[in-house]
Amino acid sequence: MLLRAVQDNGIFERNKIPLETKVLGCLLYLSGLSYRSMTLQTGIIRACYRSVHYWVQKLRRITSRVRKRYRRIVAIDETKLKVNGIQLFVWSAIDADTKELLAVYASYQRSSINAMLFIRMVLNTCTNKPVVLVDGGPWYPWAIERYGLKWLHITFGERNYIERYFRTLKERTKRFCNNINAKVNGIKSLTIFLNLFMLYYNHLRWHQGIMSVPGGEVI
Repeated sequence: MLLRAVQDNGIFERNKIPLETKVLGCLLYLSGLSYRSMTLQTGIIRACYRSVHYWVQKLRRITSRVRKRYRRIVAIDETKLKVNGIQLFVWSAIDADTKELLAVYASYQRSSINAMLFIRMVLNTCTNKPVVLVDGGPWYPWAIERYGLKWLHITFGERNYIERYFRTLKERTKRFCNNINAKVNGIKSLTIFLNLFMLYYNHLRWHQGIMSVPGGEVI
């Protein structure tokens, strides 16, 4: 699936190293291995770790395009991550029915304005106005109501899907102690990583609960 998307988008101009090896390296990184742990030190990938880093960065040209469709209920939430020791907030939204990750957004603070900007991103994946599930964050009610949406404050039930996603995300980021090393423009680097992880989560990672990938094939 990813191999075909890489071929169709012409991601790599030169392929001295087989394209299949490059795609495998990207998959191993997104699923949890570090650049170094999969390269010459272990023999999983016959390339230096800088090469694997380059391959992953090239995947930015493949975005996790979310199909615009009817959404019954959307669960949204935010969590904390660090980039070079600076705390940032990661906002995410999941379709409670398909388990598809709809949008990701990184910010330096949590406010009603940030919530409004994020909700607009979510609505770009919807043909209707879904019910929004939130926790007790005071930044949500005003922002949601500005778009004429209905919202419910619940702790468990269908909102658990967003919590499970954050557990999956942090299982990946704990490989670098939940502190992403980005020397330049931390929030931009975090956004790139989140979009790549969104591609992995929607189209490449098998979900046992639905026995498929929620976003279907990479488009």
